Amino acid sequence: MKRLHFSIVIQAPRQRVWDIMLAPDTYRQWTVAFCEGCYYEGTWEQGATMRYLGPSGEGMLAQIAENRLHEFMSIRHLSCTENGVEKIFPQPIFENYTFCDHTEGTGLAVEMDTDAEHEAMFSEMWPQSLQLLKAICEQP
Repeated sequence: MKRLHFSIVIQAPRQRVWDIMLAPDTYRQWTVAFCEGCYYEGTWEQGATMRYLGPSGEGMLAQIAENRLHEFMSIRHLSCTENGVEKIFPQPIFENYTFCDHTEGTGLAVEMDTDAEHEAMFSEMWPQSLQLLKAICEQP
């Protein structure tokens, strides 16, 4: 397992970036680079179960491992469903978001565990998604 790192500076306050990133309607907008029409079911509360789904209803099952409001979010991915079959991961896959103050607004750092098979895909998709998030957050 390899941990990928991505970051971006967004010219908006941390609370705005956090709220836009996690709101259901804007989540659909900035995650389009991963899968058009993807969405989530659940809440962002620590310990809550989340489902990240594509238009077909297949996707990933996760748990919110940690939630420090406007500072840090850690998601523990537990399994995925493909072609109607659930695949439980042999070890949890973490996706972490760190929000910090920056002279130009908010610094957002993303860390994601992945295997060699998906590394190139995520290395292409994450920068695109972060640019979409930046554009949404910086709109008046």
